Amino acid sequence: MITDPIADFCSAIQNAAYAKKKEIKVPYSFLKERIAQVMLHEGYLEKIEKIEVRKNIFELKVVLKEPALITKIKRISKPGLRQYVGYKEIPNILRGLGICILSTSRGIMAGHRAKRMKLGGELLLAIY
Repeated sequence: MITDPIADFCSAIQNAAYAKKKEIKVPYSFLKERIAQVMLHEGYLEKIEKIEVRKNIFELKVVLKEPALITKIKRISKPGLRQYVGYKEIPNILRGLGICILSTSRGIMAGHRAKRMKLGGELLLAIY
């Protein structure tokens, strides 16, 4: 049983980047798709696709950029210890070379976008 599907998703992407794999398939969830869309928009991924395996059973196919730009994905807010930040406390990851992903009242977005919109929220991931 997976207790934290988002951490499992992050591990799968990070392991694929280390192993120089081009694509991975993970069990689908709406939150994973939104996180992947932010990573796609920020240039870390090449393509994402929702694939139906069986009736009402889906997988998320994630295609990484060549060469992999991801060196580390860190899960910040965990099921046992949620981390919430206001827009003034959104961290600057590696002095702007990385991004953080937040879950805000307006959806999942990158930290710099949330800061520009003056939105705080749950700090999900740091990618660098």
